Amino acid sequence: MTGPSVSVVVVSHGRPESLLWCLSALAGVAYQPFEIVVVADLASCAYVSESPYAGRVKLVAYDTPNIAAARNTGVAEAAGEIIAFIDDDAAAEPLWLQHLVAGFGLPDVVCTGGYVRGRNGISYQWTARQVDRAGRAQALKAEGSAPFLPETEAGFAVKTEGTNMAVRRDVLVALGGFDEGFHFYLDETDLNLRLAGAHHKTALCPSAQVHHAYKASTRRKADRTVTDLFDVGASTVLLLRKFGQPLEPRCSEMVEEQASRMADQVTRGLLSEDAAAEVMQSLEAGFEAGARRAIGQYSNALRQPPAFQEFLPDRNGSVTLSGRWWQRRKLRKEAVKRAAQGANVSLYLFSLDTRFHHVRYDDAGYWEQSGGQFGRAERNEPLFQLVRFRKRLTQEQNRVAQIRG
Repeated sequence: MTGPSVSVVVVSHGRPESLLWCLSALAGVAYQPFEIVVVADLASCAYVSESPYAGRVKLVAYDTPNIAAARNTGVAEAAGEIIAFIDDDAAAEPLWLQHLVAGFGLPDVVCTGGYVRGRNGISYQWTARQVDRAGRAQALKAEGSAPFLPETEAGFAVKTEGTNMAVRRDVLVALGGFDEGFHFYLDETDLNLRLAGAHHKTALCPSAQVHHAYKASTRRKADRTVTDLFDVGASTVLLLRKFGQPLEPRCSEMVEEQASRMADQVTRGLLSEDAAAEVMQSLEAGFEAGARRAIGQYSNALRQPPAFQEFLPDRNGSVTLSGRWWQRRKLRKEAVKRAAQGANVSLYLFSLDTRFHHVRYDDAGYWEQSGGQFGRAERNEPLFQLVRFRKRLTQEQNRVAQIRG
């Protein structure tokens, strides 16, 4: 059974290993038909050209560090009826596209967004949110796992995340794509606000999930230590100007938020006080740049994409492996083997204690969950739960069944 054609656009810059990790997860996505459009710097393109994905994805070289312009470059190559976006430091669950596309079945929906899990693979980083014209995001009430149309307050739009969202191609092109003035940060928020301004509907799809790994970049280290806030400052001021908002109090709010963040990282020994001061200076420099940056830099080359290039996944179906932590080497080898044979593998490794659970995706093609048999997975669960191995395994399988199959 097939659905509307989908183009998955992946933008990457300076993180070739992370890009291949992302593509490996996409190679286990259960949906037909979809294509993958990779927009990446030259070095990353070289990695893909020498990988198992060579010739199977649309590969576009783009060296400028501008995520909005890179996404427009991807849109220009995307031939699907729907264009989905995921970042190179995110891994999509196998049923991601099925759930993300399901939201378009609601009346008049032209955009959908999914939920994003954080570094431990279990806790949510972002779920249902709304955003105002100053870029302030607030949580929205959401229940259940089915796609829904959120009720937003006056002056707010439904917020989607650039690493887990989809838009009807014709609507995105009619709006001019992404505003290329947003080199990084708030580019999807700008689109959310323009969609709402044009009275288009956006649905949220709780079961369309990706795992965000926070890979290192020019703006942060692998441990999430912030190294630069220039583009955050520039995009903040650009958004305020574009939607007719005063610079204050929002800029002062940003300074306070980021200063608190820097102080925390100094306290934890991640940054020196001098380094933190330099980061804050980069935010102020960004504010100044945003005051001068041009608004409305839309691409004019989005309307004639090349032919659709269907991607045929490497894996389908679902296989479970499980055992004790001390059996991990043997079980990981078996997981690699089963993934190479074409299965989406979920590996569960339980220790006899109360350790918190973590989930990670391995680019060999399997998902691994590890933690104590008596420990908690969801952070709202009890710290200790007396349960047998088989029951705990079933409990964890059921928790991810709707997103993984």
